[in-house]
Amino acid sequence: MTTPFLCVLIAFVFAWVTRIPVFVAIRQAGKEIDNELPPRQMASLEGFGARAVAAHRSALDHLAPFVAAVLVAHLGDADPRRSAVLAIAFVVAQVLHTAAYLANIDYLRSFVWLIGFFTTLGLFLLAL
Repeated sequence: MTTPFLCVLIAFVFAWVTRIPVFVAIRQAGKEIDNELPPRQMASLEGFGARAVAAHRSALDHLAPFVAAVLVAHLGDADPRRSAVLAIAFVVAQVLHTAAYLANIDYLRSFVWLIGFFTTLGLFLLAL
């Protein structure tokens, strides 16, 4: 498995691991997990819980473009070393983005989001 494909797997798993802080926030609010209408329960969270939900959704939102970019770079015979560096940078940016979201550090969150965006764009451009 190539490094970019391994990064796709890591990003996929990480996007679902980011759900754990949502469960923690629900428990801290003294509630049981609502399996009938989880979106309604998640929408009712505030503070840390709301940020945890946003971080989880953001990780899921960024996953599809990243996967597409890795595939396009691979199919376009992009330089494997550059693809690997960009894919690793994306995963690191995702982890930092989630951490900044949970810690409520908005400027850092925006900065690392931008890094993640540019790494994804860079993967697409490598195929040119």
